[in-house]
Amino acid sequence: MPSSRMRVVVTGATGFLGHHVLQRLALRDDVLPIAACRRPAALGHFRGEIIQGDLLDPDYREQLTRRADVICHTGTWAAFWGHAALERSHFYDPALDLLQRSRANGVGRFILASSVAIAKRPKGELVDDFAPTEHTGYWPHLDRLIDVDRQMQAQASGTQCVNLRLGHFVGAGNQRGMVPALVPRLRTRLVPWLAKGRSRLALVADSDLGEAFALASTAQGLDAYESFNICGAAFPTAREVFDFICEETGSPRPWFSVPYWAGYAFGWLMETLHPVLPGRAPFLTRSLVHVAEDWHCDTRYAARKLGYVAQKPWQTAIREALAELERQGFPWPELAQQP
Repeated sequence: MPSSRMRVVVTGATGFLGHHVLQRLALRDDVLPIAACRRPAALGHFRGEIIQGDLLDPDYREQLTRRADVICHTGTWAAFWGHAALERSHFYDPALDLLQRSRANGVGRFILASSVAIAKRPKGELVDDFAPTEHTGYWPHLDRLIDVDRQMQAQASGTQCVNLRLGHFVGAGNQRGMVPALVPRLRTRLVPWLAKGRSRLALVADSDLGEAFALASTAQGLDAYESFNICGAAFPTAREVFDFICEETGSPRPWFSVPYWAGYAFGWLMETLHPVLPGRAPFLTRSLVHVAEDWHCDTRYAARKLGYVAQKPWQTAIREALAELERQGFPWPELAQQP
């Protein structure tokens, strides 16, 4: 007899986010998780169905949408700076086509891994789940996320569209997040406080990310288009996070503070000078300043409609990430995926 379980396809299944989504889906009896990836060997202990292929291939995208009841699109090409052409060819165009094929092939729900940072930069108030979005003009990945979200709103008929506005990832295995980018830079003694470190950071731990997707895949009573802030239980200030990291690693704390406008100006300078400076990524980018803005998000809507309540403390997730980074010698991370 055919399985009555819901078929949930997870793109980018070997990535940090996709890995944790698969883990949480595998705990549910009502779900048949399906891993979509290029390298099945990297899936480790996953024993479910695997569809191997490349999201850049339209035939592969067609195959995925014909197999799925729900698609969790975590397979996103992303960079923290520049790479506008690659963001379009490797992320935006495939994501939009995957969405359109989902509608054409009767996929019930399309869930996008997005970011709380797509909202207009906050001015001290709680950031709402449906807060208006605003292109940055300097961070192509975030701007294309906004474009996909707007297409989801425009096309939310037949296929339910769910935009998960995720906080800043923390946890072991995350190679391009805030923590791996911050630690080696702190050691140079050149990192300042931004606005005295008072801004609150929307951190979210690995297992909580996975649970949010599992809940969004199976929740009943959702509208045709939904948007949810997915963050941790607490919103520590940048000063609290930096102090914790410095205490754990023995790194020096920032010695001075600059306003945000100065941080953005320095980020622009580093991006502009990058081709003539050593290193594979700029010391600072405007996107890194952007994620350090005050992202104090309202998460009550996700709790009410999805049943999402964050469980893992940010300190635990960061401590696990730091232990892994220490074993690697606190390397300077890539700020862009390899095409």
